[in-house]
Amino acid sequence: VQLVESGGGLVQAGDSLRLSCAASGRTFSDYAMGWFRQVPGKEREFVASINWRGAVTYYADSVKGRFTISRNNAKNTVYLQTDSLKPEDTAVYYCAAGHSSWPSRTPGEYDYWGQGTQVTVSS
Repeated sequence: VQLVESGGGLVQAGDSLRLSCAASGRTFSDYAMGWFRQVPGKEREFVASINWRGAVTYYADSVKGRFTISRNNAKNTVYLQTDSLKPEDTAVYYCAAGHSSWPSRTPGEYDYWGQGTQVTVSS
């Protein structure tokens, strides 16, 4: 599976961004999908995940109520709607695909990763 993220950028605190991750190469609906983020010097951090059908979602406590993960299997795309952005949300955001029925929070359980998209939130 090849994953390509887009939608990042430089915004002000309180603004919104919609990140997209387009998948190709395998049957997209076979995979649970996740969004993670990373800042320099820190480990990759779980943000949100969704199962193959979109019926089960998980969120990190730090983004719950502000971010929404969704997917469109017909378009082979997973989205992360990020609202009420804060400076501490600044990071490179990665999408990942895991050949599992359950949307894990653990990076090691994902098999494929995109190249990342930078989100910078100014105060």
